[in-house]
Amino acid sequence: MSAPVDAIDALLARPDLPPPAIRAALRRADGLTQAEAAKAIGVTRVAYQRWETGQAEPHARHRARYLRLLQGLSKKHPEAAMPAPAP
Repeated sequence: MSAPVDAIDALLARPDLPPPAIRAALRRADGLTQAEAAKAIGVTRVAYQRWETGQAEPHARHRARYLRLLQGLSKKHPEAAMPAPAP
């Protein structure tokens, strides 16, 4: 039995997280520590640090909260959401 098309469409429509370097830049632009951001999302600082370095991606239950934080930070600090220019 296959998954309903609605569930597949929901996965395909899910917004992408920004690259790890931008995730870290957004947090730093607001003066947040990894521990503060992790606590707000409900994960350990180590888990959060792994998201920022690209070693891991958030599980579904934390992904929406992390994405909400990143989107809010990118509205406050649009300059931090821009990729660094190539050398």
